[in-house]
Amino acid sequence: MPLLSEDLRQAIEDYTRRYATRQAALLPALHLIQERFRCVPREAIEELADLLDLHPAQVHDTLSFYGFFRDAGNPLGRFRVWVCRSLPCMLRGGEEILDDLCHYLNIQPGQTTADGAITLEFAECLGACELAPCLLVNDECHGPLTQESARQLVAQLRRAGVQHGV
Repeated sequence: MPLLSEDLRQAIEDYTRRYATRQAALLPALHLIQERFRCVPREAIEELADLLDLHPAQVHDTLSFYGFFRDAGNPLGRFRVWVCRSLPCMLRGGEEILDDLCHYLNIQPGQTTADGAITLEFAECLGACELAPCLLVNDECHGPLTQESARQLVAQLRRAGVQHGV
């Protein structure tokens, strides 16, 4: 039984029509898969390779090149929290916010909390310098933050993640 559902396969097919070659749809397809599964499972790599006329090694090479994709051994939490480390954020306390959240959540950047609610990461720049220091939750930017307001936000996310049965 295939891992990729018909609707996911159709969404990937829709991307292939936007490009000169089927293979060019690889990155958007990987994003769709990760959004659905919170990682890119090995079975999905094989099915995607077949769908895009690629070798599984080509899909895996692309997957491993980009730091924002996760494999099945390291899935994303319900909420992906990126703390900005750009110069403006760093000068206004971004590094301290990252350190504080690491201690609060008892994880290091790149890890996910044991309850599966939050994956904490750092970004070199979120492009929101006017909100420094800031963080990105999934696709929503928050700032300017203090250690306390960042911790409160993450606590709310964690409660929401646990309530929704991460």
